[in-house]
Amino acid sequence: MLPTIFFGHGSPMNAITPNEFAESWKTLGLSIAKPKFVLSISAHWETLGTKITNNQFPPTIHDFGGFPKELFEVDYPAPGSEELVQMITKKLPQIVPNDSWGLDHGTWSVLKFVFPLADVPIVQLSLDRNLDLEGHWSLAESLSFLREEGVLIIGSGNLVHNLRLVAWDKMSDPEFFYPWAEEADNLLQTAIQNRDKQTLTKQLLQNPAVQKAVPSLEHFLPALYIAALRGQNEPIQFFNQKPVMGSLSMTSFQIG
Repeated sequence: MLPTIFFGHGSPMNAITPNEFAESWKTLGLSIAKPKFVLSISAHWETLGTKITNNQFPPTIHDFGGFPKELFEVDYPAPGSEELVQMITKKLPQIVPNDSWGLDHGTWSVLKFVFPLADVPIVQLSLDRNLDLEGHWSLAESLSFLREEGVLIIGSGNLVHNLRLVAWDKMSDPEFFYPWAEEADNLLQTAIQNRDKQTLTKQLLQNPAVQKAVPSLEHFLPALYIAALRGQNEPIQFFNQKPVMGSLSMTSFQIG
């Protein structure tokens, strides 16, 4: 069975700026068996209904603005996979193939380091705005069969992600973390460590610190998917447990 991984992806600039996060992604890529396919669940594709990319060659989407030209020139030419799309939709017919998207920066900014040759076929799964947290958890569990079929399932977002409260004056301080953000990051890590569905889908988002750290769900949901995919007694390892500008957390974890 392949592992499953949640990446705190942070700024798109990580894709072109040498830093410890990119180095950790390179190291991880060397430490795991090369998968047959990747299924990516990114914070940056939200839809009504659950969609799945079915492009033969998914485009590299630069879904951001205000960054250097060099970042917009990044291309990650990994192929798609009709075989993986059919494998998923045959078992889960509520998931609808879609060719209007591609690989957004939640996917390529990380995988360009994990699989730098872009030689592993990739399919993206959208986040369905119609589902509640329990619905997302259940959908994640229904994807677990893929781990035994050569599919590396990844989630990409951030446990703590409040761009409105970014401390721009702390950009060069790698240790600065707002107290509420650190509290939320710790609470979320504990619930994920314990695979505590009740806390993750119901109780935790009532906590004031977590509400501040997760003002909207899209960056949290990919972590929820990976937490739900964890098997009984399966090992979990956290990495990149670092703050960025006070209100972002790069915390990531690997299961298996």
